[in-house]
Amino acid sequence: MFYLLLKFLHVVGATVILGTGTGIAFFMLAAHLSRDVAFIARTASVVVRADFLFTATAVALQPVTGLLLAWETGASLTEGWLGLALVLYAVAGAFWLPVVFIQMRMRDLATAAASSEAMVLPAAYHRLFRIWFVFGFPGFGSVLAILWLMISRPSL
Repeated sequence: MFYLLLKFLHVVGATVILGTGTGIAFFMLAAHLSRDVAFIARTASVVVRADFLFTATAVALQPVTGLLLAWETGASLTEGWLGLALVLYAVAGAFWLPVVFIQMRMRDLATAAASSEAMVLPAAYHRLFRIWFVFGFPGFGSVLAILWLMISRPSL
């Protein structure tokens, strides 16, 4: 029963990471493409909150449930697929952590621009958006690869 509870929590955590990440990417991109500075500011504000409430919580709990699952099943953390999943988790984190701070800065820049009479986003916002966009690919790709590894458990 404990194993099934852990597995359930682990799958829910993966779903939250993937789902929230996808939603955040969609809404930030849609807001950015609208070129509506006030809309971008409001969206970035919600995105930052969602990342802290949902993604950060799931990201923090995922290794806990994963380690407990490995312990419960007797799996070694150096087992091929599991070791690779842990490396990919570190890669995803290496790209996600900067994105959190980038989103906060983008939110602040958009909020300041929305408060000004010009309502124009500064060059710094656009530079950060490009970095945010590019960092999403290895971060998201790593999460997808981890899910595949968890489902298929290939012998590596």
